[in-house]
Amino acid sequence: MNQRSPQVTAPTLHFTVLLAANRRGARRAREHTVRQLGAWGVPFQEAAQVVAELASNAVLHGRVMGRDFRLRLRVLADGTLRIEVTDARGDRIPRIPDPVDADAESGRGLRIVAAYAERWGVDQGVAGCKTVWAELAPDRGAS
Repeated sequence: MNQRSPQVTAPTLHFTVLLAANRRGARRAREHTVRQLGAWGVPFQEAAQVVAELASNAVLHGRVMGRDFRLRLRVLADGTLRIEVTDARGDRIPRIPDPVDADAESGRGLRIVAAYAERWGVDQGVAGCKTVWAELAPDRGAS
């Protein structure tokens, strides 16, 4: 009798944390990212910048009083890093704005995310939430 051996795949690494929807929570999201990716041996410089931008947007544009935001990091089987930030404002869908004036104080965050990420997007969630996600290729962020 021939039996097939189970196919072994690399485990997916994952990390999730709820953070207060304030400036301190956004800063902690970046700190958690650096610490967790460092522990996994995954390059983190570009990922930390993406998390900083997405967490900042969650605090500035996705905040609902009394509700936290969630940071989720996953390293997929192919080595892609998927970053997800979920906030409580599903009615505010982020878009890259038209060209930003040189002296504008905001409007560059999603351009930074798009520059670092292979792909990024927004998924509608339950209870009026949304998740903004970005995927970084395995070879990104090494330095």
